[in-house]
Amino acid sequence: MNLRFFADQCVPNSIIKALIQEGYIVFKLRDYMPQDSEDFKVISKAQELDAILLSLNGDFADIITYPPSRYKGIIAIQLRNHPEVIPLIIRHLNVYLSLYPNMDHYRGKLFLVEPHRIRIKK
Repeated sequence: MNLRFFADQCVPNSIIKALIQEGYIVFKLRDYMPQDSEDFKVISKAQELDAILLSLNGDFADIITYPPSRYKGIIAIQLRNHPEVIPLIIRHLNVYLSLYPNMDHYRGKLFLVEPHRIRIKK
């Protein structure tokens, strides 16, 4: 089964295109709901689509508000206002995704993707 992602409106197109190019399925928020939708509606749509939420929104990295165990996976990309690290993020993310191509690996986990590492919280 291909990995499926629901890309929040803040995810750069370069990341979305890189994932699609690798053969992953990426649903874009703007194709399903208003771009200013509330966070709980965004993560609910990811659940409905049976997809891993992909976001730059720091709110989704809050494990108190969004406990990873309740979701099919959350990937929080950590750019910290440094778009120049996007190529490193893409490379690092693609390597990780190729090593773990099963949706079940992501279920119940929060992945904090940084240019030099990926941290996992449960």
